[in-house]
Amino acid sequence: MKIAVVGTGYVGLVTGTCFAETGNTVTCVDIDEKKVNSLSSGKITIYEPGLELLFERNLKQQRLTFTTNLKEGIEGAKIIFLALPTPPGEDGSGDLKYILKVADDLGPLLNDYTVIIDKSTVPVGTAVKVSKRIRANAKVDFDVVSNPEFLREGMAVEDFMKPDRVVIGTESEKAKKILETLYSPFVRQGNPIIFMDERSAELTKYAANSFLATKISFMNEIANLCELLGADVDSVRKGIGTDSRIGKRFLFPGIGYGGSCFPKDVQALAKSSEDSKYDFRILKAVMEVNDFQKTKLIPNIKSHFKNDLKGKVFAVWGLSFKPHTDDIREAPALYNIEELLAAGAIIKAHDPESMENVKAILGSKIQYCETPYDAAEGADAIFIATEWPEFRAPDFEKLSQIMKGKVIFDGRNLYDTQSLKELGYTYYSVGRKTIYG
Repeated sequence: MKIAVVGTGYVGLVTGTCFAETGNTVTCVDIDEKKVNSLSSGKITIYEPGLELLFERNLKQQRLTFTTNLKEGIEGAKIIFLALPTPPGEDGSGDLKYILKVADDLGPLLNDYTVIIDKSTVPVGTAVKVSKRIRANAKVDFDVVSNPEFLREGMAVEDFMKPDRVVIGTESEKAKKILETLYSPFVRQGNPIIFMDERSAELTKYAANSFLATKISFMNEIANLCELLGADVDSVRKGIGTDSRIGKRFLFPGIGYGGSCFPKDVQALAKSSEDSKYDFRILKAVMEVNDFQKTKLIPNIKSHFKNDLKGKVFAVWGLSFKPHTDDIREAPALYNIEELLAAGAIIKAHDPESMENVKAILGSKIQYCETPYDAAEGADAIFIATEWPEFRAPDFEKLSQIMKGKVIFDGRNLYDTQSLKELGYTYYSVGRKTIYG
């Protein structure tokens, strides 16, 4: 099948590459000429485990191509995916200017029946708006469908190739048949394709991410209460996670959620509720808790160093908002770095993938180190912001020799408290008893 994907960001590039992998002919369109040239020459523009191999293979087989020309990109396409950014506006709602601009451009270019799919996370009612804008200039029949993505950064290829479910919002029988054919290779193990109306599909994406963000914030509140009551959050997490009604996932406490989805989607759903004159009180609390949680360890740091951080060296391990990605959008690490810098601290940072992205924002305000040990050398303390696997079992004896102080502030609860006590470290974590070395 001939497919066009408009937008080559995170969602667009994963979508286009994975559809090409199942034998479709995919053309990706983007207005960024530099990005298109890079992709066309075989240089992938995002880090996502497993994606580069598929990208290179399908580029070589000419099933995957890139262009800046919308007319050229959609020529002969039976399906057009809109994978464009929907950044939060000043009021928190999803900004549709990019999607609606492409909708305006698409109308006069369509020359046969086409299924146009909103793949981006969009406010409820977007399919109607897109359809109206296209219909103003179109001379042929088409359907606008909502098909939200449920991709976890760091696991996106696996999520796309073996989805838990595929949600499709359309009441068009013609569109349903085309999309059943398109997605059939991905659901051979029996996972469902769930059809619903467009508005319900649009809301499903916001509801899913907001619920997961709620689990995270709830567990962070439990962790904070554990510290006051002398309980251990790891024990509580295990105690409730084995309840099948609750489940084990998204119950790990830490310094809050970040990324391109949860903050934006929770905010957008809250704004949509406000516009509908409904007070979604839980979402307000979720956002308040997350804002507080991001820098929760800063008071511990200031107290430990007696409110004098000037000249203190912190090795910050992890800059991306989660492991296995170079995405730093709303990354808790950045909020903590800002607080530490404002207090006069010196930052030596290491991240396996995202340092160039941080450098584009912070420049020379911090030092960038090739290894975690380079960052830790001469440091007064380590601050762990991202749970990369390589941080889970460091050589503590080596750290003891190269660090100035044996102090760790762990925003992701990577280590066993008793082990750190035996090693003589002072260890602050989230929802657990502080260990003093």
